[in-house]
Amino acid sequence: MTDNSRWDALQLRAGDIIISTPSKCGMTWTQRLVSLLIFDGPDLPGPLSTVSPWLDQTIRPIDEVVAVLAAQEHRRFIKTHTPLDGLVLDDRVTYICVGRDPRDAAVSMLFHVANVDVERLRELHEAAVPPQLRSGPSGPQPGPQPRGRGPKEEFRDWMEGPALPPPGVGFAAPGIGTLANILHHFGTAWERRRLPNLALFHYADYQLDLVAELMRLAAVLGIDLSRDRAAELAGYASLGAMRSRAAAVAPNSTDGIFHSAERFFRRGGSGDWQQYFGPAECRRYHDRINQLAPPELLAWVHQGRRGYNPAV
Repeated sequence: MTDNSRWDALQLRAGDIIISTPSKCGMTWTQRLVSLLIFDGPDLPGPLSTVSPWLDQTIRPIDEVVAVLAAQEHRRFIKTHTPLDGLVLDDRVTYICVGRDPRDAAVSMLFHVANVDVERLRELHEAAVPPQLRSGPSGPQPGPQPRGRGPKEEFRDWMEGPALPPPGVGFAAPGIGTLANILHHFGTAWERRRLPNLALFHYADYQLDLVAELMRLAAVLGIDLSRDRAAELAGYASLGAMRSRAAAVAPNSTDGIFHSAERFFRRGGSGDWQQYFGPAECRRYHDRINQLAPPELLAWVHQGRRGYNPAV
Protein backbone atom coordinates (compact mmCIF):
# COMPACT_ATOMS: atom_id res chain seq x y z
CA MET A 1 0.00 0.00 0.00
CA THR A 2 2.78 2.46 0.82
CA ASP A 3 6.46 3.05 0.14
CA ASN A 4 8.16 5.87 2.01
CA SER A 5 11.08 5.92 -0.45
CA ARG A 6 8.70 7.75 -2.81
CA TRP A 7 9.44 10.90 -0.76
CA ASP A 8 12.90 10.95 -2.36
CA ALA A 9 11.27 12.11 -5.59
CA LEU A 10 9.73 15.24 -4.06
CA GLN A 11 11.57 18.52 -3.64
CA LEU A 12 10.20 20.05 -0.44
CA ARG A 13 9.53 23.79 -0.24
CA ALA A 14 9.61 26.28 2.59
CA GLY A 15 6.12 26.44 4.05
CA ASP A 16 5.07 22.92 3.09
CA ILE A 17 2.78 21.13 5.53
CA ILE A 18 3.04 17.37 6.09
CA ILE A 19 0.22 15.65 7.98
CA SER A 20 1.35 12.33 9.48
CA THR A 21 -1.20 10.15 11.27
CA PRO A 22 -2.05 6.46 11.50
CA SER A 23 -5.06 5.41 9.47
CA LYS A 24 -8.50 6.46 10.75
CA CYS A 25 -7.12 8.94 13.27
CA GLY A 26 -8.42 12.17 11.77
CA MET A 27 -6.31 12.53 8.62
CA THR A 28 -9.11 13.61 6.27
CA TRP A 29 -10.63 15.85 8.94
CA THR A 30 -7.27 17.58 9.38
CA GLN A 31 -6.72 17.89 5.64
CA ARG A 32 -10.12 19.56 5.37
CA LEU A 33 -9.30 21.98 8.19
CA VAL A 34 -5.97 22.86 6.58
CA SER A 35 -7.68 23.34 3.20
CA LEU A 36 -10.18 25.77 4.75
CA LEU A 37 -7.26 27.83 6.04
CA ILE A 38 -5.14 27.66 2.89
CA PHE A 39 -8.00 28.57 0.54
CA ASP A 40 -9.92 30.71 3.06
CA GLY A 41 -13.14 28.85 2.41
CA PRO A 42 -14.69 25.56 1.31
CA ASP A 43 -13.86 25.66 -2.39
CA LEU A 44 -10.94 23.59 -3.66
CA PRO A 45 -8.99 23.80 -6.94
CA GLY A 46 -9.61 20.05 -7.40
CA PRO A 47 -10.47 16.92 -5.43
CA LEU A 48 -8.81 16.92 -2.01
CA SER A 49 -7.01 13.65 -2.79
CA THR A 50 -5.28 15.38 -5.72
CA VAL A 51 -4.71 18.73 -4.01
CA SER A 52 -3.35 16.97 -0.90
CA PRO A 53 -2.21 13.54 -2.10
CA TRP A 54 -1.15 10.55 -0.03
CA LEU A 55 2.33 10.67 -1.51
CA ASP A 56 3.58 7.27 -0.38
CA GLN A 57 0.47 5.34 -1.45
CA THR A 58 1.50 3.04 -4.30
CA ILE A 59 -1.56 3.32 -6.55
CA ARG A 60 -0.45 6.31 -8.62
CA PRO A 61 2.90 6.59 -10.42
CA ILE A 62 5.14 8.74 -8.24
CA ASP A 63 6.17 10.91 -11.21
CA GLU A 64 2.53 11.91 -11.71
CA VAL A 65 2.01 12.74 -8.04
CA VAL A 66 5.19 14.82 -7.91
CA ALA A 67 4.30 16.66 -11.11
CA VAL A 68 0.94 17.71 -9.65
CA LEU A 69 2.59 18.94 -6.44
CA ALA A 70 5.34 20.75 -8.37
CA ALA A 71 2.71 22.66 -10.35
CA GLN A 72 0.88 23.87 -7.25
CA GLU A 73 1.34 27.56 -6.51
CA HIS A 74 -0.57 27.58 -3.22
CA ARG A 75 0.92 26.43 0.06
CA ARG A 76 1.16 22.66 -0.21
CA PHE A 77 -0.16 20.19 2.34
CA ILE A 78 0.61 16.52 1.90
CA LYS A 79 -0.77 13.36 3.49
CA THR A 80 1.29 10.48 4.83
CA HIS A 81 0.67 7.48 7.04
CA THR A 82 4.43 7.05 7.50
CA PRO A 83 5.63 7.68 11.07
CA LEU A 84 8.11 10.50 11.52
CA ASP A 85 11.03 8.07 11.88
CA GLY A 86 10.38 7.09 8.26
CA LEU A 87 10.67 10.64 6.92
CA VAL A 88 13.62 12.98 6.47
CA LEU A 89 12.53 15.97 8.55
CA ASP A 90 13.04 19.44 7.08
CA ASP A 91 13.21 22.57 9.24
CA ARG A 92 11.30 24.55 6.60
CA VAL A 93 8.29 22.24 6.79
CA THR A 94 5.50 22.11 9.39
CA TYR A 95 4.61 18.62 10.59
CA ILE A 96 1.22 17.83 12.09
CA CYS A 97 0.33 14.59 13.86
CA VAL A 98 -3.20 13.75 14.99
CA GLY A 99 -3.99 11.35 17.83
CA ARG A 100 -7.02 9.19 18.52
CA ASP A 101 -8.02 6.44 20.93
CA PRO A 102 -6.54 3.39 19.14
CA ARG A 103 -9.63 1.32 19.91
CA ASP A 104 -11.90 3.79 18.11
CA ALA A 105 -9.45 3.92 15.21
CA ALA A 106 -9.53 0.11 14.95
CA VAL A 107 -13.34 0.03 14.89
CA SER A 108 -13.36 2.75 12.22
CA MET A 109 -10.79 0.78 10.23
CA LEU A 110 -12.95 -2.34 10.39
CA PHE A 111 -15.79 -0.49 8.64
CA HIS A 112 -13.34 1.24 6.31
CA VAL A 113 -11.86 -2.04 5.05
CA ALA A 114 -15.33 -3.36 4.28
CA ASN A 115 -15.82 -0.32 2.02
CA VAL A 116 -12.63 -0.91 -0.01
CA ASP A 117 -12.68 -2.55 -3.44
CA VAL A 118 -9.59 -4.72 -3.06
CA GLU A 119 -9.51 -5.79 -6.70
CA ARG A 120 -9.50 -2.16 -7.84
CA LEU A 121 -6.75 -1.40 -5.34
CA ARG A 122 -4.63 -4.25 -6.70
CA GLU A 123 -5.26 -3.13 -10.27
CA LEU A 124 -4.08 0.43 -9.54
CA HIS A 125 -1.06 -0.78 -7.57
CA GLU A 126 0.11 -3.08 -10.35
CA ALA A 127 -0.37 -0.34 -12.96
CA ALA A 128 1.54 2.23 -10.87
CA VAL A 129 4.49 0.11 -9.74
CA PRO A 130 6.56 -1.63 -12.44
CA PRO A 131 7.20 -5.33 -11.74
CA GLN A 132 10.94 -4.75 -11.30
CA LEU A 133 10.25 -2.28 -8.47
CA ARG A 134 7.90 -4.52 -6.51
CA SER A 135 9.34 -6.34 -3.51
CA GLY A 136 8.37 -9.62 -1.94
CA PRO A 137 5.75 -12.09 -3.13
CA SER A 138 2.67 -11.00 -5.02
CA GLY A 139 0.41 -11.23 -1.98
CA PRO A 140 -3.02 -12.86 -1.82
CA GLN A 141 -4.51 -13.94 -5.10
CA PRO A 142 -7.58 -12.15 -6.45
CA GLY A 143 -10.93 -13.63 -5.55
CA PRO A 144 -13.03 -14.21 -2.45
CA GLN A 145 -11.21 -13.91 0.85
CA PRO A 146 -11.43 -16.75 3.39
CA ARG A 147 -14.49 -16.60 5.58
CA GLY A 148 -14.81 -17.17 9.28
CA ARG A 149 -12.93 -14.15 10.61
CA GLY A 150 -15.13 -11.79 12.54
CA PRO A 151 -14.45 -8.68 14.62
CA LYS A 152 -13.30 -10.79 17.58
CA GLU A 153 -10.48 -12.37 15.57
CA GLU A 154 -9.61 -9.08 13.88
CA PHE A 155 -9.27 -7.23 17.17
CA ARG A 156 -7.30 -10.06 18.77
CA ASP A 157 -4.71 -9.94 15.99
CA TRP A 158 -4.77 -6.13 16.07
CA MET A 159 -3.98 -6.15 19.77
CA GLU A 160 -1.18 -8.73 19.60
CA GLY A 161 0.42 -7.94 16.24
CA PRO A 162 3.84 -6.29 15.72
CA ALA A 163 4.46 -2.68 14.71
CA LEU A 164 5.85 -3.71 11.32
CA PRO A 165 4.68 -6.39 8.86
CA PRO A 166 6.87 -9.46 8.33
CA PRO A 167 9.79 -8.98 5.90
CA GLY A 168 9.15 -9.73 2.26
CA VAL A 169 5.46 -8.93 2.12
CA GLY A 170 4.37 -7.40 -1.18
CA PHE A 171 0.84 -6.25 -1.96
CA ALA A 172 -1.61 -7.50 0.65
CA ALA A 173 -5.31 -6.94 1.10
CA PRO A 174 -5.88 -4.09 3.55
CA GLY A 175 -6.47 -5.00 7.18
CA ILE A 176 -7.03 -3.02 10.35
CA GLY A 177 -3.32 -2.82 11.22
CA THR A 178 -2.00 -3.30 14.75
CA LEU A 179 -2.11 -1.53 18.08
CA ALA A 180 1.69 -1.61 18.18
CA ASN A 181 1.87 0.21 14.85
CA ILE A 182 -0.49 2.97 16.00
CA LEU A 183 1.36 3.55 19.26
CA HIS A 184 4.72 3.47 17.48
CA HIS A 185 3.47 6.14 15.07
CA PHE A 186 2.22 8.34 17.91
CA GLY A 187 5.47 7.75 19.77
CA THR A 188 7.61 9.08 16.92
CA ALA A 189 5.70 12.38 17.12
CA TRP A 190 5.56 12.43 20.92
CA GLU A 191 9.33 12.15 21.34
CA ARG A 192 9.76 15.04 18.86
CA ARG A 193 6.97 17.23 20.27
CA ARG A 194 9.42 19.94 21.39
CA LEU A 195 10.45 20.65 17.81
CA PRO A 196 9.33 24.15 16.80
CA ASN A 197 7.90 22.92 13.49
CA LEU A 198 5.86 20.02 14.89
CA ALA A 199 2.34 20.25 16.35
CA LEU A 200 0.13 17.59 17.92
CA PHE A 201 -3.65 17.63 17.55
CA HIS A 202 -6.23 15.10 18.70
CA TYR A 203 -9.54 13.72 17.45
CA ALA A 204 -11.13 14.16 20.90
CA ASP A 205 -10.10 17.82 21.00
CA TYR A 206 -11.68 18.34 17.57
CA GLN A 207 -14.89 16.82 18.91
CA LEU A 208 -14.78 18.94 22.05
CA ASP A 209 -14.20 22.36 20.44
CA LEU A 210 -13.51 22.36 16.70
CA VAL A 211 -13.49 26.16 16.50
CA ALA A 212 -10.77 26.46 19.14
CA GLU A 213 -8.71 23.73 17.47
CA LEU A 214 -9.06 25.40 14.07
CA MET A 215 -7.77 28.62 15.62
CA ARG A 216 -4.86 26.72 17.17
CA LEU A 217 -4.10 25.12 13.81
CA ALA A 218 -4.13 28.54 12.15
CA ALA A 219 -1.67 29.84 14.74
CA VAL A 220 0.63 26.84 14.10
CA LEU A 221 0.56 27.62 10.38
CA GLY A 222 1.03 31.36 10.86
CA ILE A 223 -2.39 32.25 9.45
CA ASP A 224 -4.46 35.08 10.94
CA LEU A 225 -7.92 33.89 11.91
CA SER A 226 -10.61 35.55 14.00
CA ARG A 227 -12.94 33.49 16.16
CA ASP A 228 -15.96 34.52 14.07
CA ARG A 229 -14.27 33.40 10.87
CA ALA A 230 -13.10 30.19 12.54
CA ALA A 231 -16.68 29.41 13.55
CA GLU A 232 -17.81 29.98 9.96
CA LEU A 233 -15.07 27.79 8.48
CA ALA A 234 -15.53 25.01 11.03
CA GLY A 235 -19.07 24.51 9.73
CA TYR A 236 -17.61 23.22 6.47
CA ALA A 237 -15.64 20.57 8.38
CA SER A 238 -18.62 18.93 10.07
CA LEU A 239 -19.27 15.28 9.24
CA GLY A 240 -22.46 16.14 7.39
CA ALA A 241 -20.81 18.90 5.37
CA MET A 242 -17.95 16.64 4.33
CA ARG A 243 -20.28 13.74 3.49
CA SER A 244 -22.36 16.06 1.29
CA ARG A 245 -19.20 16.85 -0.69
CA ALA A 246 -17.76 13.32 -0.58
CA ALA A 247 -16.83 13.33 -4.28
CA ALA A 248 -14.52 16.29 -3.64
CA VAL A 249 -13.38 15.63 -0.08
CA ALA A 250 -13.14 11.85 0.39
CA PRO A 251 -9.66 10.34 -0.02
CA ASN A 252 -8.98 8.59 -3.32
CA SER A 253 -12.24 9.99 -4.66
CA THR A 254 -10.84 9.92 -8.21
CA ASP A 255 -9.46 6.37 -7.93
CA GLY A 256 -12.66 4.39 -7.47
CA ILE A 257 -11.32 2.27 -4.63
CA PHE A 258 -14.38 2.68 -2.37
CA HIS A 259 -17.74 1.04 -2.83
CA SER A 260 -19.19 4.34 -1.54
CA ALA A 261 -17.37 7.65 -1.05
CA GLU A 262 -20.21 8.84 1.19
CA ARG A 263 -19.83 5.77 3.42
CA PHE A 264 -16.24 6.84 4.11
CA PHE A 265 -17.71 9.55 6.34
CA ARG A 266 -19.27 7.12 8.79
CA ARG A 267 -20.71 8.58 11.98
CA GLY A 268 -18.44 6.80 14.45
CA GLY A 269 -18.48 8.07 18.00
CA SER A 270 -15.86 7.83 20.70
CA GLY A 271 -16.32 4.65 22.70
CA ASP A 272 -17.73 2.54 19.86
CA TRP A 273 -15.07 -0.03 20.74
CA GLN A 274 -16.98 -1.01 23.89
CA GLN A 275 -19.34 -3.22 21.89
CA TYR A 276 -16.36 -5.35 20.78
CA PHE A 277 -14.26 -5.40 23.97
CA GLY A 278 -15.38 -7.54 26.92
CA PRO A 279 -13.67 -7.64 30.34
CA ALA A 280 -10.92 -10.01 29.15
CA GLU A 281 -10.13 -7.87 26.10
CA CYS A 282 -10.08 -4.73 28.25
CA ARG A 283 -7.61 -6.30 30.68
CA ARG A 284 -5.37 -7.46 27.85
CA TYR A 285 -5.58 -4.07 26.17
CA HIS A 286 -4.47 -2.33 29.37
CA ASP A 287 -1.53 -4.71 29.76
CA ARG A 288 -0.54 -4.38 26.11
CA ILE A 289 -0.57 -0.58 25.91
CA ASN A 290 1.61 -0.36 29.01
CA GLN A 291 4.12 -2.64 27.30
CA LEU A 292 4.18 -0.39 24.25
CA ALA A 293 4.14 3.24 25.44
CA PRO A 294 4.86 5.48 28.47
CA PRO A 295 2.03 6.77 30.71
CA GLU A 296 2.12 10.41 29.52
CA LEU A 297 1.80 9.40 25.87
CA LEU A 298 -1.02 6.97 26.70
CA ALA A 299 -2.92 9.67 28.60
CA TRP A 300 -2.76 11.97 25.55
CA VAL A 301 -3.55 9.18 23.09
CA HIS A 302 -6.74 8.21 24.90
CA GLN A 303 -8.03 11.61 26.00
CA GLY A 304 -6.28 14.31 24.03
CA ARG A 305 -5.09 17.39 25.85
CA ARG A 306 -7.52 16.71 28.70
CA GLY A 307 -5.47 13.61 29.48
CA TYR A 308 -2.04 15.17 29.02
CA ASN A 309 -1.07 18.42 27.36
CA PRO A 310 1.88 17.76 25.01
CA ALA A 311 3.01 21.37 25.49
CA VAL A 312 3.69 20.83 29.21
